[in-house]
Amino acid sequence: MRARNSGIRLNESDAAVIKAMIRRGDRQHDIAAWFGVNSGRVAEISTGKNFPSVAPADRANLPPQGPYPSGRDAAIALEALASARKVLETAEALVRRHSMH
Repeated sequence: MRARNSGIRLNESDAAVIKAMIRRGDRQHDIAAWFGVNSGRVAEISTGKNFPSVAPADRANLPPQGPYPSGRDAAIALEALASARKVLETAEALVRRHSMH
């Protein structure tokens, strides 16, 4: 059984960034992770099968070089942010309560 299509479509602007990331030396796996696509889509751009006439983007406009956090790492970070938010909200409530007295 095949996985459901992500619905993510790469456009010319994405292809320009992908080409520049490849030129910079990024791994195709990392590039695919950044865009949320299968690495085969990056390979198709790398080989010129897709977007052959698109020029690479300016290096100054590239995302940071990978590797990028895994889904697990992102979930852990989101949990930490949620905990921090609760602490901040509690502290704000204490400050408000204290300033009323």
